[in-house]
Amino acid sequence: MRASPIRRRPRTRAKIRCVSANRPTGQQQTGTYDSAFLKACRREPVPHTPVWFMRQAGRSLPEYRKVREGIAMLDSCMMPELITEITLQPVRRHGVDAAIYFSDIVVPLKAIGIDLDIKPGVGPVVEKPIRTRADLEQLRPLEPGDVPYVAEAVRMLVGELGATPLIGFAGAPFTLASYLIEGGPSRNHEHTKAMMYGDPQLWADLLDRLAVITSAFLKVQIEAGASAVQLFDSWAGALAPADYRRSVLPASAKVFESVAGYGVPRIHFGVGTGELLGLMGEAGADVVGVDWRVPLDEAARRVGPGKALQGNLDPAVLFAPREAVEAKAGEVLDAAAGLEGHVFNLGHGVPPNTDPAALTRLVEYVHERSAR
Repeated sequence: MRASPIRRRPRTRAKIRCVSANRPTGQQQTGTYDSAFLKACRREPVPHTPVWFMRQAGRSLPEYRKVREGIAMLDSCMMPELITEITLQPVRRHGVDAAIYFSDIVVPLKAIGIDLDIKPGVGPVVEKPIRTRADLEQLRPLEPGDVPYVAEAVRMLVGELGATPLIGFAGAPFTLASYLIEGGPSRNHEHTKAMMYGDPQLWADLLDRLAVITSAFLKVQIEAGASAVQLFDSWAGALAPADYRRSVLPASAKVFESVAGYGVPRIHFGVGTGELLGLMGEAGADVVGVDWRVPLDEAARRVGPGKALQGNLDPAVLFAPREAVEAKAGEVLDAAAGLEGHVFNLGHGVPPNTDPAALTRLVEYVHERSAR
């Protein structure tokens, strides 16, 4: 496994709560604290711009398809050895600066007994959607004992990754609520918005329960050794800013506050959220993920000071010739030149039919250009 080069620098004042006095235990034990990725999240000087990719562990890799052959998605998320292997694959192949825990955002819902499945070509499908107050009884708090395979896999990964940080993750309350209410993926979120507008108290209670479940899921990963966490709010871009502030932000803020005491960087990401970037920053994350629709310098203006940014190459660029990919990646780096902290990523996940070599070359390009 290829480890990211780390240049030692004098420590600057850490800008993430609870880190200034003591390094988070997991980071101290594994040596990840001084990694380029965590330094960028803390808005400290870095030897090169760190890179990782959302969905880097997945269908774009032939080795992933081989080990997943004949194994259902949710089953694969409950097998620690398989989780470990899949999570490590892009680190070995691409030399990225961080690993992202392989799982799915609906895993904690499945773990508490929600009748759902991930159907190929469709996504998560819920047997009994939540539409009434009585339906809330399906949602009980998540206990660590519900997901023992998560803690086991994280511990295995931390031992394998060494100085390379592991990012834990979870789905944000709004996105989880959308799946639960709609019964599956939705283009317009009709039932979700109908509850949000028509029964705001039921909506608030639903999101509060999901915030508690999500918080518990992140804590399991952090306590097992994850060096950072990312909250995916995949469908938040469907909301107007006023609706996000009133009906969604409080639940996301509750999640971020629940893990603040661990001192690990917290990343917030959504798709189509250009108009929400400032509000997503207000929710409490240390790093705000940006999709490809807003240049990073403009995103920084919208988010405001005191946050690092993550992003934001258009994933479709990966299908262009190498020269074009590097030109567009250079534009991202140029737009990020004045940021307090920057983690290079795509503006969304790696498309399944991406040539893995394109990702490897992109990592090398970003490392070399930013180091200069």
